[in-house]
Amino acid sequence: MTGGITLTGLAAAATVAGTAFSVYSGMQNAEAQKKGLAMQAQAQQSAEAAALKQEKKSQEAVNKANQKQPDTASILSAAQEDSKGGVASTMLTGPSGVDTSNLTLGKSTLLGS
Repeated sequence: MTGGITLTGLAAAATVAGTAFSVYSGMQNAEAQKKGLAMQAQAQQSAEAAALKQEKKSQEAVNKANQKQPDTASILSAAQEDSKGGVASTMLTGPSGVDTSNLTLGKSTLLGS
């Protein structure tokens, strides 16, 4: 019987050791999985930041390529047409003052409403 008890005790000890190893291995796998998820989240954030940075650079390049240019030809043409009127083309028209209709910006009410 001593041999039977020893074998049973040895089997029980092996089962306990196997279970302990399984628990330990499972804990290590869980920790490794947590580390992997953290690394994946960090990589995702880095990729998103890089994508936003690239999008901003791209938008700046598009805006630079499509800059609005002033229409200098029409500005000069309008100035030349105004200059043909002589002194009357300026707001300094003499003792009678300035006609108030020339001062309105298209609206006849207060605050442009």
